[in-house]
Amino acid sequence: MNSWRMKDIVVMAALAVVFGIVYLLFLPVNVVMMGLVGPIGTDIIFGVWFLVSIVAAYIIQKPGVALVSETIAGIVEVLIGSTAGPIVIITAIIQGLGAEAAFAITRYRSYHVFVLMGAGIGAAITSFIWGYFRGGFTALDPSYVVLMLVVRLISGAVISGLIGKAISEALAKTGTLTSFPLGKTYRQRKAG
Repeated sequence: MNSWRMKDIVVMAALAVVFGIVYLLFLPVNVVMMGLVGPIGTDIIFGVWFLVSIVAAYIIQKPGVALVSETIAGIVEVLIGSTAGPIVIITAIIQGLGAEAAFAITRYRSYHVFVLMGAGIGAAITSFIWGYFRGGFTALDPSYVVLMLVVRLISGAVISGLIGKAISEALAKTGTLTSFPLGKTYRQRKAG
């Protein structure tokens, strides 16, 4: 964290606040999805809850950003009214660790689309393990649990990885990220 600039912290915190609000707003969507297709409905959209870790890490490209941004988003979600309470913060930390692992594997040198998708998959894995023990998945048919995992992995890769990449690059196109690694990369692509 000692290599973080003040602007890194400010942008990461701002993103975390925005996504903390988005996360809370998606809870009713989750209820509808579960009502329509059962427990797997949550897994279909679960990638939404990892977005900030991928977006912030892709923009700032420094160690710890995925974990810290996800944790702050969890804190924000609790502070603005999550009915689940402080357990959301622990869940956010677990999800952030999963995303952070993908960036750590590359030693924070690659933010290629497959790494971003891998970060979404990493968050899906750690969140699923946490949910398995906390959410009573053992009461479900094992084949259904495997299907839930597969759907969550796809959600993490697509919603967090691909959509997170698209959100980040859309922000870079506005020109507001010129002093961040993603903004510099976008500027170089545009110039070349």
